[in-house]
Amino acid sequence: MKARYIVGTIVALGCVVASVMLLNSTGVQYATVAKAAEMKTRVSIKGHWLKDQNSNYDSQRNLFEFSMADDSNRTVKVVFTGSKPNNFELAESIVVKGKMNGDVFEATDILTK
Repeated sequence: MKARYIVGTIVALGCVVASVMLLNSTGVQYATVAKAAEMKTRVSIKGHWLKDQNSNYDSQRNLFEFSMADDSNRTVKVVFTGSKPNNFELAESIVVKGKMNGDVFEATDILTK
C-alpha cells in the first residue's frame, strides 16, 4: 500500500513540474528593440507604426512588412507571415511578438490597440 502512495506522489510531482515548465515556456516578456536584438528568444515589443515609412502586404506570399518604433523611439523593420490586421491603420499602438533575425524582427503575432 505504501508503494501506491509513493508512485502517486511521484506522478503528482511530475505533473506539477511539467505545468511550471509549460507556463514558463509560453510566457513572452516585453523588450525594447535593443534588448530584443541582444536576446535570441521570443519577445514582445510595444510601439507604434511609422506611417511615413513604406509598408507592404503581399497577398501572393501572405507577407506583411512595415516599420515600427518602440517606446524608446528605436526603429525596426517588421516582417509578419500572415494577413494584415483589419484595423492596423487605426491603431494607436501595436504589440508584435516574435524574435530578431539580424536587423529584422520576424513577428509571429501582431496585436493592435
